[in-house]
Amino acid sequence: MIDAYEDPGDPDCRGGGRYLWWLVMRQRGRCAAGALFGSTWMVLLAATPYLMSRAIDDGLAPGDRTALIGWTAALFAVGAFNAWLSIMRHRTMTRVRMDANFRTVKVVVGQAVRLGAALSRQVGAGEVVTIGVGDVQTISQSLTVVGPGVGAVVAYTVVAGLLLSVSPPLAAVVLLGVPLIAVLVGPLMGRLQGAETEYRERQGVLTERIGDLAGGLRVLNGLGGKGLFADAFRRDSRRLREQGYRVGAVTSWIEALGVGLPTLFLAVVTWLAARLAARGDITVGELVSVYGYVAVLVGPVAFFIECGYQLSRGVVAARRVVRFLSLAPLADDGTADAPAEPSVLSDPESGVRVVPGRLTALAGARPADAAEVVDRLGRYAPSAATWGGVRLDAVALGQVRERILVADNEADLFAGPLRDLVGGRRGPDGWDEAALARAVHAAAADDIVLGLPDGLETAVTAQGRTLSGGQRQRVRLARALLADPEVLLAVEPTSALDAHTEATVADRLHTARSGRTTVVTTTSPLVLARADTVYYLVDGKVAARGSHRELLGGEPGYRALVARDADAEEALR
Repeated sequence: MIDAYEDPGDPDCRGGGRYLWWLVMRQRGRCAAGALFGSTWMVLLAATPYLMSRAIDDGLAPGDRTALIGWTAALFAVGAFNAWLSIMRHRTMTRVRMDANFRTVKVVVGQAVRLGAALSRQVGAGEVVTIGVGDVQTISQSLTVVGPGVGAVVAYTVVAGLLLSVSPPLAAVVLLGVPLIAVLVGPLMGRLQGAETEYRERQGVLTERIGDLAGGLRVLNGLGGKGLFADAFRRDSRRLREQGYRVGAVTSWIEALGVGLPTLFLAVVTWLAARLAARGDITVGELVSVYGYVAVLVGPVAFFIECGYQLSRGVVAARRVVRFLSLAPLADDGTADAPAEPSVLSDPESGVRVVPGRLTALAGARPADAAEVVDRLGRYAPSAATWGGVRLDAVALGQVRERILVADNEADLFAGPLRDLVGGRRGPDGWDEAALARAVHAAAADDIVLGLPDGLETAVTAQGRTLSGGQRQRVRLARALLADPEVLLAVEPTSALDAHTEATVADRLHTARSGRTTVVTTTSPLVLARADTVYYLVDGKVAARGSHRELLGGEPGYRALVARDADAEEALR
């Protein structure tokens, strides 16, 4: 099996079926062994009725004790050997499934690392969670087809040949039986793929909603929006449940046919064989062998249906993985140098123009519009944005990241001491203590440090779950201020703070970033009043530009937006 350090290889992303085949080809030997063990195991199951028929016809019927003992011993030996084969088959297929599971996890995690900051901008968290929790397991389970699935085909062929030696009409019935079953079950497999695909899509959306709810419950509660969000969650949950019922209905029919059709198959062939025995066309031993052959066929036929079911679900899950693996990371094909000195950042798509050395605020009725402007100015989305007259995507990505920092209000916080959460990436000598203290003070996070038992040395859990939403936001802001980038693009840096703390942060942010280029997205009048320039966005375009006071007096839409936010802040007091 693949180990923790082994290269998983380059997956085939041309489709769900191609991806499953790639998983098989990455462990050819093990899959071949699984097919061999499965085939031999099932064929020897079919050999048991033959040995029983010989024991009856050669030993029991004529009273030949030696022949009876010999065939009985052979029957015992075959049974013991088949038990060992069953163990080896199970072990091998378990390794096949685990290898597929771990390999898929590695390629998915590797793709998430390659996407980096672009991950959250291209795919929702719910999609990633659904892939990791459900799809990986479904894909690995579908590879059962390479063991028992191949074995079922071989056993079916062998039994048909044995029946041909007994009675050609019986062999014809057996050979025609499986195509008939495929005709009956095939349409259900198609319906299952469609229902399963829609179910997986809805599951990803609902998982993302759960993450949003967990992360923003305090703010939603304070703004009175918890009820609206809960109603939306209930509607999505109801739709997912109804879709789950549809998947369950198709699955139940497939599983019912998997049990019922082989049993009906057994009854038909046994009835035909009994009629042949009654007419004397076959011996009693051959009748027993026919019954045994068909009873053995119940297993392969059931495996046909089960493998088709698992393969259908595996293709759906593999398509989701392939879609995720096909996402492109940010291109690092820029060759131009960044401007030698602080220069204007411009976003032609929105009309925003960021002047160096000033605090610029972006206010929009839809916060997503302002966030998209930040993504373009920070080169996290394709755009025609320019920096000092040079297209931003033409500048070497390393230079962009070194001088322009996008501070997302949902940026990750890794587990560790608070000092490391604030310090982030450090040089060999670490951060200067005075600079660290200034950043903490500018973010109004002094009370957080003082309130923890060991101050900056206090251990904080992953994503800062031991901190409140407002505390996490201030820690993220302190981290961004400590980095002291030439250009700081902060997305809603104060959205989870109470009015008093927000006013403090706004004042200190303006002072700490004096003479440095800073952009904040916000609709809070407390922050907007400290900005040098405010851009009012409507549908992602600049509708007005000026100071906070100028826009209040001359732009009704801006005044309504700010007044609404002021009412929300008053409610939080």
